[in-house]
Amino acid sequence: MSQQKDYRFSIANREALIGIGLVLFNFIWWFGFAYGLGSADVSEYHYIFGFPAWFFYSCIIGVLIMAVLVFFIVKKFFVNVPFDDEELEKR
Repeated sequence: MSQQKDYRFSIANREALIGIGLVLFNFIWWFGFAYGLGSADVSEYHYIFGFPAWFFYSCIIGVLIMAVLVFFIVKKFFVNVPFDDEELEKR
């Protein structure tokens, strides 16, 4: 089967781009809160559950948001594709 006619490559490329988008979103979220709130003087920090606000939002909330986003994206946008040529020929 030629690589250009194989529909699995377009699916893999689309899912790779979605993955890159998630990584970029995660980095922007983390960087924005870590350096946005964390660049102030330590005496001016606000604390949430004993953590500095910049750490709470960038690391704790960021992980929770990414876990929910990844779960949602995988369930809604990712598809199962056969890796065996035998399964592909049956279609």
